[in-house]
Amino acid sequence: MRALPALAVLLLLAGCADPEAPAEVAPADRPAPAVAAESGGGAEAAVPGRPAPAFTLVGTDGAERSLADYRGQTVVLEWLNYDCPFVGKHYGGGAMQALQAQAAADGVVWLSVVSSAPGEQGHFEPAAMDARTESEGGRQAAVLLDADGAVGRRYGAVTTPHMFVVDADGTLVYNGAIDDTPTTDPADLATATGYVTPAIAAARAGRPADPARTQPYGCSVKYGDGA
Repeated sequence: MRALPALAVLLLLAGCADPEAPAEVAPADRPAPAVAAESGGGAEAAVPGRPAPAFTLVGTDGAERSLADYRGQTVVLEWLNYDCPFVGKHYGGGAMQALQAQAAADGVVWLSVVSSAPGEQGHFEPAAMDARTESEGGRQAAVLLDADGAVGRRYGAVTTPHMFVVDADGTLVYNGAIDDTPTTDPADLATATGYVTPAIAAARAGRPADPARTQPYGCSVKYGDGA
């Protein structure tokens, strides 16, 4: 893991355009901190090896989609904020679209979840979100809107991007970063070690991912005041 110079870290923090919710630039090789489940009881919700939290969300096309709808298929959940520069690295460099296209070719369902609250960075009404996805060249199966942040909190999604992989039985296989290089520079994509592709392979093979948990990095999810 390369160390980030102090000036670079300051520039990254400034790039997420929210002084109250700075970018997360923690290394991606440590376990993520525990996040309380929305259902209470103090237990962590999205834990590899356990059932993935159930949800139902409305997509930008107006159709409801539930995680249970995809039982029997591997599912990738990508927490999305197009205006986050960390997300911009992966879309601007074409890496995210390539992952999405390969997933679709392999029969994997890729769902992007937007938990930005109304008025916060990354929130768009459905038509505007579709236009943005088209301009970015997104290849996901659907963009799901989580404006109240309930699903994001249930999963403990803390950054954009934050990635989850669920196997055909509904078990969470992976929770964490998209790769091991927490920068906004597309040039770093060439040398980064990706975590999502091997996690998908593990899910399809019915075995645990290695690693199954990493520290996500990116801009903080722009939850509303109640988050």
